[in-house]
Amino acid sequence: VQLQASGGGLVQPGGSVRLSCRASGSIFSVFRGNDMGWYRQAPGKQRDLVAQITSSGDTYYAGSVKGRFTISRDNSKRTVYLQMNSLKPEDTAVYYCNKELPRWPWGPGTQVTVSS
Repeated sequence: VQLQASGGGLVQPGGSVRLSCRASGSIFSVFRGNDMGWYRQAPGKQRDLVAQITSSGDTYYAGSVKGRFTISRDNSKRTVYLQMNSLKPEDTAVYYCNKELPRWPWGPGTQVTVSS
């Protein structure tokens, strides 16, 4: 399985960005049956879970992003999305997606930089 995240870039504080992450090499039912999450890693810090969506569509958010980020998924496209609003400089990080344990190999992620 390969995970390809996209949609990052440079955005001003208060701005929005939508990330996408597509799983390839996986059969449809494997993606559909797994909980998926978005993670982020800032320089010098560990990789943390930001948001998660279960196979049934229930969602979980880290406290620092609750109310600003929205996770969703399209099983037909084997893609998970992260809508990020009201961005803050502390949201700057490389963002990755992956499934629940045991994880697939990590992809390269997508860089989000929040700066004026």
